[in-house]
Order: sequence, then structure tokens, then C-alpha cells
Amino acid sequence: MSNVNHKNSTKNLYNRTASEWIRGEPTSLSDFTARPFVLELCEPVFGLRVLDIGCGEGYCSRELRRRGAERVHGIDLSQGMIAAANLQEIEDALGISYEVGCATNLKQFDDGEIDLVVAVFLFNYLTIAQTQECMAEVARVLRPGGRFVFSVPHPSFPYMREAAYPFYFQVEGAGYFSKRDQQFPGRIWKRDGSWLNVQLIHKTLEDYFNALKIAGFNTMPILQELRVTPEHIAIDESFFSPLLDQPLHLALQISR
Repeated sequence: MSNVNHKNSTKNLYNRTASEWIRGEPTSLSDFTARPFVLELCEPVFGLRVLDIGCGEGYCSRELRRRGAERVHGIDLSQGMIAAANLQEIEDALGISYEVGCATNLKQFDDGEIDLVVAVFLFNYLTIAQTQECMAEVARVLRPGGRFVFSVPHPSFPYMREAAYPFYFQVEGAGYFSKRDQQFPGRIWKRDGSWLNVQLIHKTLEDYFNALKIAGFNTMPILQELRVTPEHIAIDESFFSPLLDQPLHLALQISR
């Protein structure tokens, strides 16, 4: 599948499902197991100029603004997602700007203009080449000393469990190395029993770190392997326990 087709399938998926993502509180599995930890990696955010790439309907953009970011700008490939983000901005004005945009071309931003770039589950929709292009643009727009925080599905996760509730990517057997750059469908459930359709363009750990290196990031990153915690089990054992002791997501923070 070409990069153009990957982009179109992602855009079409999220244009169709944008309304299903709108929420004012945690609902989906990764709202509990990933986003709080990613947001903590972003701290301190007070007074920062923040760019949220692949912002979706603005869930993390809003939280970063509430935590004191001076300016938050969200971009997403999906017109439907940006419309949903703007709708919530109208209902609860936080001063966030959103636009339809491309993660691999941040031409609307000057060199060194941004203090913090955030990409929450963006790269699972990009090919290896697109990931390299995006990270190079992130490095360009970040000021010296600025930080890049992103999360991805743990590259090992799809190959460690069957396609089952409450989270999976349907990779159809083995192929951690041979299936690089191939796209697979997935689902992630909400606690109310409904689910969200997601996608994965599989990349290895090596692919992510190689892309950072090519982009010019050369500091030691902070890396967290995110998982179900005892606190999650205490909230809802039946929902979280099927994923206990599984590496669900990766979160990284790296400085320019």
C-alpha cells in the first residue's frame, strides 16, 4: 500500500468516527493506560508553546492548556476530527487553535518556534519514511532544549496476544521483522463496552530510534513501557485484567 493510500485510509477512518472519540473524561483503555503518563512526561508545561501533532478531537490539547501551556496548536489530517475539536473549543473556550494539517510538513511553523511537541498515537498511522519525515520536521520547529514527547503502541504488543478484547491489532501470526511497514486493523475498547477502530503501521524499536537519530536528536531519551497497573485493576478488574503484565504502549521524551 502506498503512502497516499495509508493517508487516505487513516483520514477516512477518522472522518467517519470522529464523533465516537469526543469525551470530556477518560473512556477508552488508553485514556487510562497511556494518556495520563504521557501528559506527566510533558510536565512542566506552564508557559510553553505547544504543538500537538495528530491531535484528534483535542483531548490532550485541552489537558495541556489546562495545565498552563501558554499556547497550544493542534493539527490533524482528519477534517472530521478538527471539526470535533473546534466544536469543543466553542463549547468550552480555552484559546486552543486547531487546523487540518500534515505531520510530515510543518511549513506553517518557523524553525525553533515551539517549546514542546506532542504526538500521542500518531506514528502507528505513519510509514517508516513518513515517521522519519515527521521527526525531522519536529526537530526543526523545536527550540534548542525543547522537548518532544510521543507515545506509540508497544512494537511487541501485537505479537504477544491474540486479537481479543479489550485491545488488539490483528497482525495475523508472527512477523515482527518481516511485517515492518505493513498496515493492520485494530480495536481498542471503552469501559462502556463499545470500541474504537484503530490502525497500526508496524515499526520496530529500531525504526523509531533510527528515525530520531536521522532527525538529529542525540540526547538520551526517557522511555516508559506503559501497562496495566494495580490502580487500573482497582478501578475495573474485568476491563483491565485481560491485559495484565502485557507491554501495551511506549512513551518517550527526548530533548532537542
